[in-house]
Amino acid sequence: MQNNNASLPRGLPDDATHAVLVGRVWCADVDGPVVVAVRGGELVDLSGHVATMAELLDRSDRVALTRQAPARGIGAVHDVLAGALAASPDPAVPRLLAPCDLQAIKACGVTFAVSLLERVIEAQAGGDAARAHALRESLRASLGADLASIRPGSATAQQLKAEFVARGAWSPYLEVGLGPDAEVFTKAQPMSAVGFGAAVGLHPDSQWNNPEPEVVLAVNARGEVVGATLGNDVNLRDIEGRSALLLGKAKDNNGSCAIGPFIRLFDDGFTLDTVRAAAVSLRIEGAEDGFVLDGVSRMQEISRDPLDLVRHAWGAHHQYPDGFMLFLGTMFSPIQDRGAPGAGFTHRLADVVTIASPALGCLINTVQRSDAIPPWTYGTGALLRHLRGRPLPD
Repeated sequence: MQNNNASLPRGLPDDATHAVLVGRVWCADVDGPVVVAVRGGELVDLSGHVATMAELLDRSDRVALTRQAPARGIGAVHDVLAGALAASPDPAVPRLLAPCDLQAIKACGVTFAVSLLERVIEAQAGGDAARAHALRESLRASLGADLASIRPGSATAQQLKAEFVARGAWSPYLEVGLGPDAEVFTKAQPMSAVGFGAAVGLHPDSQWNNPEPEVVLAVNARGEVVGATLGNDVNLRDIEGRSALLLGKAKDNNGSCAIGPFIRLFDDGFTLDTVRAAAVSLRIEGAEDGFVLDGVSRMQEISRDPLDLVRHAWGAHHQYPDGFMLFLGTMFSPIQDRGAPGAGFTHRLADVVTIASPALGCLINTVQRSDAIPPWTYGTGALLRHLRGRPLPD
């Protein structure tokens, strides 16, 4: 994504001068994470007012606090973003983290018609990428055109499900793609997501995988959607395709969840309707083979409204005292051949993945194996120990 304002650093929204942006960075001077806001090209430390991002999102005055509360400057946002992409980062420059901390990290699956089709293909192919090509052509020819206008839970959806079953193409994904109940699963553990510039991880057992570019909602403890950001719900198609019961192994691994760069808080200029109209682009650039793939996921084509997805996750049946981040799903499953004809797409190490949307900026990550990137060692306990040694917020 290119910013309309050439003076804005890569990573920020096109209208960053008007956006209310909050995030988290690791500061060497406190040897730990701090909650920050973007103000006039500078990052300012909000930790004198809130200890965690979860606390900030719970506050009714979060927008005013982000814009106006007294706070020390800790560095130019340009330097922090550039440092996150540098081959040898300067340890003195604050390091950008995923913008969430104590929140649960949840994700919705099969929320777009194309995604439903690809999940059925994965299951029918048993995780075999070579078989997927023939299945894709067959299913698209007979059913693909019927999916885009179908509303889950409707009589038409149930009729279409019956057609899938009659064709021998039944899959558990049909139930969540066409039925009344959405798929909401735990994508990653609190404190485990990586941020802008970090490496995402592929489980070493996987040979068929891809990024999933998504909008991620920030929901506070009261179930209020208070902002949004970008995310990469890294997907292992072969492992999940072998069995839906392997979803945990396919989705939750070291570095398999990227979120960022910042949460944009809702205000008069950025609302849930902005999210509903958003286009999320994806670019994959191969470092070793020069491969380039571009795609786009349009939120207007989602089969379930974002608020409906939030209601499936939060309510009288389930609360989140620290709030949660909710991936809304993607319509983009890359199938462009990378190698042999019909082999489809899979990642190669050192791929650069850029997920972008004009109102949210862009999230950039490189691809490595989950057992080769730095292990996850800083969890909730470490954060609590760190906060115990710091002055309490006002």
